Amino acid sequence: MKWLADMTAFFRIHGAKPLIIGMFAYGIGMGILAPMNAVYMRDGIGLSKWEITSIFSIALLLNMITTIAVGLISDRMKRKKTLPVIASVLCIIGLTIYMQASTYGIALIGMIFIVAPSGLIMGQLFAMARNHFMRHASAFFEMAQIWLRTTYSVGFFTGLLVGANVYLFADFKGILWGNLLGYVMLLALLLVFREEEVGSLSQKSMGEPLSIVMLIALLLLSCGDALRGLYLPLVVVQKFKEPQLMSYLWSAQAVFELLFMTLAGYWAAKYGSKKVIYIASLCALVVYITYALSPPLIIFFMVQPLYSFFVSVLYGVAMGYVQRMFHTRVGFGSSLYVFLSQTASLVGYVLPFLVPGYQPTIFVIPAALVMTSLALMTFILLREKRIPNNSPLKHHG
Repeated sequence: MKWLADMTAFFRIHGAKPLIIGMFAYGIGMGILAPMNAVYMRDGIGLSKWEITSIFSIALLLNMITTIAVGLISDRMKRKKTLPVIASVLCIIGLTIYMQASTYGIALIGMIFIVAPSGLIMGQLFAMARNHFMRHASAFFEMAQIWLRTTYSVGFFTGLLVGANVYLFADFKGILWGNLLGYVMLLALLLVFREEEVGSLSQKSMGEPLSIVMLIALLLLSCGDALRGLYLPLVVVQKFKEPQLMSYLWSAQAVFELLFMTLAGYWAAKYGSKKVIYIASLCALVVYITYALSPPLIIFFMVQPLYSFFVSVLYGVAMGYVQRMFHTRVGFGSSLYVFLSQTASLVGYVLPFLVPGYQPTIFVIPAALVMTSLALMTFILLREKRIPNNSPLKHHG
């Protein structure tokens, strides 16, 4: 089978092992902290809902400014590795501050150092990887990048399982130390990775016409996912009274996401990225409506595979789609995709103030966002269907 041969070849790509292992280690560190971070701020530090949201929002706003600014200049740099190396060091410094936080001010300073430079890590790692894969895996470099994102996801879900168990015997401090170790491992592996001067490889990448409407649709989908990422842990903890349940809930996605990212990548190549994104969005809509109905815990677990498919498409297929819009400027395309995710997170943090407390009805908001995104994508797909295949307007929207 072609996919199996390609996947085997992925782990043998010349010089890419530090990048692949580094992404896995980074995923572990993120997975250990992600479901517990908002809970730590609330229960460990004693912050209010407004204080938690303001910390995330301020740090994220600085992250967005940094990410897009660096994305604009990164394509002029012969070596991009310096950017994630510096960002990793700053994140480590921020974590050491955050671990000592007992007030709103210290927590804010720590999160700024952690979050503000972190956009450089994902954006520039994927820019470096795309260039590296185009040189050493030109026959399947699009899938190689999706598998690199999958490697992060596998690490993330491994971190979820580790974090749930660490919390049981080491409380929140163990969670923070685990996150710190993930950054240290990433930094070490980045220093080992040998970045090559790439030159012009854009001819190997098929471009996509710029579509502002699709970028808006993806932004809305990312807003819904960001809202879920922040508030689902808080809703689950309030409803079921056990913080570690969130880690188990997210870790249930691990096997499904590995499978779905692979399938979604090949389906996108065969049927088109927009159609796969549309179907995945329908899955997300079903999940958000289910959350809003406040079902029993078993239902939360049962809908995870559907959401896993959506996330696989949003962070795999959609990332490649945006990069191809700017395929001659890999650094900017990668940073723009991260910037969209960050913008979505900022909006996702603010919108739930329309709903008091941490009630499941919060998920009516991402359901509405997905419905709006589906309407935009329906317009684009119907327009493309009406335009003949040989028309120069095909795929513009």
